[in-house]
Amino acid sequence: MTAIVGITDGKTVVIAGDSAGVGGDVTQPRLDAKVFVNGPYVIGYTTSFRMGQILRYAFKAPVPPDGEDGLHAFMCTGFINGVREGLKEGGWASKSNDQEEGGSFLVGLRGRLFEIGSDYQVGELADGYTAVGCGAEIALGALHATADAGMPLEARAIAALEAAAHFSTGVRAPFTIVGTAEHEG
Repeated sequence: MTAIVGITDGKTVVIAGDSAGVGGDVTQPRLDAKVFVNGPYVIGYTTSFRMGQILRYAFKAPVPPDGEDGLHAFMCTGFINGVREGLKEGGWASKSNDQEEGGSFLVGLRGRLFEIGSDYQVGELADGYTAVGCGAEIALGALHATADAGMPLEARAIAALEAAAHFSTGVRAPFTIVGTAEHEG
């Protein structure tokens, strides 16, 4: 289920997602967006609507440190520790073989794009774009193909989601797009 794409130009982060809700052989568009703002963060999720609801409505997003120095370290510690606690309190986190697991999602902050893995690892991709969900490989191909096309970030995000929706049964319009420049002060 899902394609969530994130793109940054170093100043603005755009995260966009589809609306598919998949259960067994049924795919239905959902009104509850998979991309949203929580505090200074733009977040787009896959894995579970319940996880997304916790991240959107219950998770108390920690305030990031001033400046860029230490932002990655903060994301790996303060931010992730808050996510872990929020998911536990919301009944979503699981533990297997003494390892905690959550779900996959993207986070945009201050022109930087982070990919959070189900094991809570934090990645920051060198290409300036990434995707998660069942349509990720298709979306990544579209993002790569448009990297030097001079397209606005939003147009690239839509092109990636349209490609994923065309080729993946688990991805469906309408699409939601949120950018950090709209929310940073």
